[in-house]
Amino acid sequence: QVQLVESGGGLVQAGGSLRLSCAASGSIFSIDAMGWYRQAPGKQRELVAGITSGGNTNYADSVKGRFTISIDSAKNTVYLQMNSLKPEDTADYYCNALIITTGVRRRYWGQGTQVTVSS
Repeated sequence: QVQLVESGGGLVQAGGSLRLSCAASGSIFSIDAMGWYRQAPGKQRELVAGITSGGNTNYADSVKGRFTISIDSAKNTVYLQMNSLKPEDTADYYCNALIITTGVRRRYWGQGTQVTVSS
């Protein structure tokens, strides 16, 4: 059993910052990659940022230069530092991880954390 637990969401004014955290726990053999997705009301879920166990990162064009993803492999935790937040960043943010357990490699999702950016 694997769980992803997110934290760090909240309400912030435009131009402010938030840091999201997502900790994976359970019967984990290894983690290949972790990332953050978001879903705004009435819109499809989209990739915000991803990072591999080797440290390779990718970002949505809309967040490049403002958001930074990082991983602490020892803690099985991924972070998303969000700076210069805009009202259009308002969404539910979901952690995602590609995890190998006992011989099985599959994708897991967190429960989501809400980010609201006021103008």
